[in-house]
Amino acid sequence: MKRLIVALACLALVAGGCADDASDNAAEQRKVTLMLDWTPNTNHSGIYVAKHKGYYDKANLDVEILQPGEQGALAALGSGSVDFAVSVQESLIPAQAQGVPVVSIAAILSTNTSSLVSLASDNITRPKDLEGKTYGGYGGELEQHLVKSLIQCDGGDPSKVKFIDVGNVDYRTGLEQNNYDFVWVFDGWDVLRLRQQSVAVNTISFAANFGCIPDWYTPLLATTEKKISDDKDLVSAFTDATAQGYRDAIADPSAASDALLAGAPELDPTLVKESSKYLAKYYAKPGQPWGVQDKAVWTRFEEFLRTAKLTEKPVDVDKAFTNQFIPQS
Repeated sequence: MKRLIVALACLALVAGGCADDASDNAAEQRKVTLMLDWTPNTNHSGIYVAKHKGYYDKANLDVEILQPGEQGALAALGSGSVDFAVSVQESLIPAQAQGVPVVSIAAILSTNTSSLVSLASDNITRPKDLEGKTYGGYGGELEQHLVKSLIQCDGGDPSKVKFIDVGNVDYRTGLEQNNYDFVWVFDGWDVLRLRQQSVAVNTISFAANFGCIPDWYTPLLATTEKKISDDKDLVSAFTDATAQGYRDAIADPSAASDALLAGAPELDPTLVKESSKYLAKYYAKPGQPWGVQDKAVWTRFEEFLRTAKLTEKPVDVDKAFTNQFIPQS
């Protein structure tokens, strides 16, 4: 309506200045809110690149990057408080099972980069070695099921593992003080940081054990069914600009580090640069565009959660994710 009024005014006045006013109005940016899943880190590099290089601006989007509050990013998204959110598959599937209409529109990492880490001095090199050890974590049922599945698959006895809740702590301190023997971490951040601190560690990679446990997308980019239905152009424009940011992060990890540090200067530059280089090879699989999600990954992980009774009813994975907004170039 506002544009129509401007156009009519131009016709009535036949004034050259009106064309400029209409052009300025047409270029007015749309405000968009994106909530992260955690404090800024290299998983979010493509987002910060898109912001830093003006890709969102070129799409006429004024993107505000928010850190999660107590309710968490996915809950904020489901309630309509934000337009987009960074989340994880282990949260989105249960949300779908509970009727929360959230949808994954892109995989930020093409595969899981998690590991179980322990001090090298403990000689834990395979899942069976976790027998008799203590796991420190958040107390989540998924954590326990994953650890038990790995041990059982390797011929060990999962009942011999002790689980304690430690929350968000300095894992190095807890490991060195023998408060626990191993924890679940991300290779591209936590393991790099430990090694940067000259801590000798061993890891049991989830990727090396996908025959025993499923792969899954963590993190991913999500929006709502309503946003897709009512404002498809916005979702497409936001995903296009974000994808361009991640393509740049793949091609030039050093520049991606600079963009992230410009947006989050409190981060450790050495860790950010090393992590950016490490993750560049995991943002997308060779020959595939960034963001593509495999239905088989969604199907197997949904079955894994349901078999473990972490969800109560089946989830239609075709409603939980979509590739329709991924740029194919």
